[in-house]
Parts: sequence; structure tokens; C-alpha cells
Amino acid sequence: MSHTAVLFPGQGAQFVGMSAELIDRCPATAPMFERASTLLGTDLWQVCALGPEELLRTTVISQPAIFVVSLAVCRAIEEAGGGDRLSSAEATAGLSLGEYSALVFSGAIEFEAALEVVVRRGEFMQAACDEIPGGMTALLGLDHEAVRAVVAEASSAGVIAVANVNAKTQIVVSGELAALERAAQIATERGAKRVVPLDVAGAYHSPLMASATKRLSPYLEKLEIRAPSIAFTPNVTGVPVSDPAQIRQGLRAQIESSVLWAPTLEQLVRGGVDHVIEPGPGRVIAGQVKQVERRLPVDSLLDADSVSAFVEAGSTAS
Repeated sequence: MSHTAVLFPGQGAQFVGMSAELIDRCPATAPMFERASTLLGTDLWQVCALGPEELLRTTVISQPAIFVVSLAVCRAIEEAGGGDRLSSAEATAGLSLGEYSALVFSGAIEFEAALEVVVRRGEFMQAACDEIPGGMTALLGLDHEAVRAVVAEASSAGVIAVANVNAKTQIVVSGELAALERAAQIATERGAKRVVPLDVAGAYHSPLMASATKRLSPYLEKLEIRAPSIAFTPNVTGVPVSDPAQIRQGLRAQIESSVLWAPTLEQLVRGGVDHVIEPGPGRVIAGQVKQVERRLPVDSLLDADSVSAFVEAGSTAS
């Protein structure tokens, strides 16, 4: 018997054309885009399908876009007759923004309620980026402990924090530009294989996002959260939680806290997960899963064709 986890992508997975055929092939997804378009004041499906890329990449647009497309793919799977392959999943999680998709998938939050929070999250995080210049840098070849030491030393140059633990030796730091430059120097001196500045709007998952946390908190307080129907693992702990109060606290904390993604994947593998479904744009999750367990099969479902192939494969197997 397969033990499946459904894992959702976060910001950065978007690409122009990512929903081009979804509405035509699955009209039931249209209201999802329409609701988001109303909240954003722009045609979300058109931006996803046709661009321009510059607009799609903005935090304000990319976060709700990825959220909607990910859950629209789930809806398309259900409409195509593959709902049993999703409903049999035993665990779920999401990379940063993807945590909201995972919570909707698990039944903990309703789609429309989560969508409103996601729209505000993107708006407030973009504002935080505009208020204080910052960035993110990937350090490759150093483990978490070594990167923490780099961050501690580089903090003399400004605010800096560990933002994403994507793999044992693929860790992203986030903060003020001077501190990032100092961290790059120290990491190189200590044996980092590569130091890669990321093309992002600001210092996500660092204390520079404090204003976004403050502004989003009232929306999170009124958000109705239920216990998830399957195991849900939040970014801030890397271990499953089911208590709605803890989930709410995790959503509040994750804006400034490290995304413990590699620990999340590792605990899923230890728990017996032997199959991953990645609904949504890109194949980022698949690449990260392979770094934890190369043999773990991943179905990346990013468009109508891959959804059809996935559902057909399930029907053939049964």
C-alpha cells in the first residue's frame, strides 16, 4: 500500500503559461480564479497564462497565483476522476506560501478564507520589502550548523537570519544587503561550494518582515481553522501538528522564521512516505525531495496534460 504525501510549492515556482489550459479543460476551476481576480483587482488567470512575467513575479501577484493554481490543479484532478488518489494521501505540507495550500487541501481552512489571507500576505510582504531593502543568498556546501555560525558572525554588518533549510547543504540566508555580502565572504572562506544571490524582492523569512507579521496578524486571528484531516507539518517546526491554535501560531511565525523544509521531508520519509504528489507550478518540490531521498517517486502536476496522464495512470493501475 502506497503512503502518499501531497506537497505544495511556494513563491518562485511561478511561470508564465502555468494555467493556460486549466479553465478550458476544467471549467470548475474558473470560479477560483474569478474570486482571486476580484480581490486583487486584476485578471489573475490572464496574468498567469499570458504574463507579463514582471507582474507575475511580484510578491503581490505571485503568492495568490501559486496558491490558486495549486488548488485548481487539485480540483482538476478531482473533476477528471482522480480524486481517490488525493483523498488517500496520509500527509501534507507546503513550502512557505505552500503551507496555505496544504491547509486547504487538508480541510483545515476553507479556500476562500485562505485566499483572502494569502492576498493580504503578499501585499504586506511586498510592502515590507519596499520599506527596508534586503535580499536572500543561497549558501551551498555548508551544513545548518556551519551556516548558523556564518550568520552569527555576519550579523555585525546588519540584520541577517537563516531563511530556508532546503537540504542538508543547501541553505538560504536572508537580511540586509551589507550583512549578506559579509556572509558570502565568510561562507566562501569556510568552504562553501557556491554562493548564489537570489533574484527576490526582499529579505523573506527574516526579522525584516516584522511589519508584515504585524499587519497580517489580525487576519490570522479571525481565520477559522479546524484540525486537519491528515497529518500536516508546519514550516516553523518540521514536525506534524493538528491543534488549530498551534497552526495559527505557525502561520504567524513563519513570515519571519526559518522554513525547515529539509527536516520536514526527512520526517516524512522516516514516517514511511513512499510517494509524493506535487500539485502546482514548477518542479521545485520534486528536486528538493530527490535531495533527501533520490528513489522517492514524485508526480509533479503542473498543467492539464500532466493531470490527465496522472489520472489515466491511476485508472490503469486499478
